[in-house]
Amino acid sequence: MQSANYIDHKGAKAVELVSGGYRAIVVPGLGSNVVRFRDEKRGIEVFRYDNGVSLSEIMNSAEIWGLPTLYLPNRFDKGILRTSDAVYRLPVNEARFGNHIHGFVHKRAYTVKDMGTTGKTAFVENEYVYDERDFFYNCFPVKFTIRIRIELSDKGLKHIVTLINDSDRMLPVSFATHTTINAPFVDGGRQEDVRLTIPALERIPFNKSRWLPTGRRAKLSAYDKKYTKGVCPVLCDICNDMYSGGTTEIDGKPFRGAVMTDIASGRQILNEVDDKYRFWIIWNHEGFMNYFCPEPMTAQVNAPNMDMDPSLTGYEELAPGKTYTCVQRFITRG
Repeated sequence: MQSANYIDHKGAKAVELVSGGYRAIVVPGLGSNVVRFRDEKRGIEVFRYDNGVSLSEIMNSAEIWGLPTLYLPNRFDKGILRTSDAVYRLPVNEARFGNHIHGFVHKRAYTVKDMGTTGKTAFVENEYVYDERDFFYNCFPVKFTIRIRIELSDKGLKHIVTLINDSDRMLPVSFATHTTINAPFVDGGRQEDVRLTIPALERIPFNKSRWLPTGRRAKLSAYDKKYTKGVCPVLCDICNDMYSGGTTEIDGKPFRGAVMTDIASGRQILNEVDDKYRFWIIWNHEGFMNYFCPEPMTAQVNAPNMDMDPSLTGYEELAPGKTYTCVQRFITRG
C-alpha cells in the first residue's frame, strides 16, 4: 500500500510517505528535510534520527539531522562569492575560520505544492521562493525558486532538486546534501561493523587552518584508497576528506554513488547519484556521535572563488529563466 498524509511530527506539520516497505517523514517547514527514512522490513534506520530529540534542537542544528539539502554548501572564503557578473559578500557565520558556510535554504519554510500517490510511488513536492522578503536578500539579491521532490517506492527514496533562476542575473549553482547516516543503521547492529565505500578518483587537499581547498589535486594515498574498498567511518575523527568521484560496479552494472554496509548482517544502503554530483566530502563530527556524513556535492568547496577551470571545480551558473536539476536515490538491500 502507498500513502502520503499529513502528520504531526514533534509539533511540526509533516508529510509521511509510505511505500514498498519504507516509511519517510518530510518536514516542509524545516528546509524540506527528510527527517526520518526507515526500511521497516529490514530494520534499517537510514538517516540520523532520535525520537527523544525535540524539533527545536533539530532546527538549531539542521545540518546534522536527516537529509538536509544545502544550496551554496560548505565554505566560501571570507564570505565572498564571485560570479561572472557580480561579487556578493555573504555573512561570515563560521567566525573561527573566517568563512561563510552552508547557505540558508535548509532552514527555510517550504510550501507543499503537490503530494499524493501514483502507481507504486508516494510523493511530496515542496517549494521555496527566494526574493526580497528573505532577509538574506540584502547580501544576495538574486531571485530563484527551489523545489525538492521526494518519491518513495519499492525502489527506495528518490530525491530530486530543481533550481529556477527568477532573476536577471547569473545564478551560482552548487548543491549538496549533508547526508547523515545512522551508525549503526541496522537495528541491533554495532558501529564497528559499519563500512563506507565511495568511488574516489583524486583527493582534494585542504588548508587545514581554514578548511579551504589548496587548489591542487593529489593522487590517492594508501589512506585514501581505503575508501574505495570499505572503511569504518566512525569511532575515529574524519574531518573533510574530499574527493572527486567516479563510478564503480554493483551486480555487474555501473554504479555512481556511496555504499554503506553492515558487515555482520550484509545489509546495505546504496546512495546512487547522477552525474551532476561530482564530488564527495566525508565528515563524522569527531567520530563518536553515532552518525557520519558521506556528502555528495555538485561543486567543490569555494569553487566560484578558485582560479581553476569549472570543468575541474564543478561550478556552474544558471542564466535567467533557466532550470537546473540534480537527482539522487537511497536504496536498501540485504
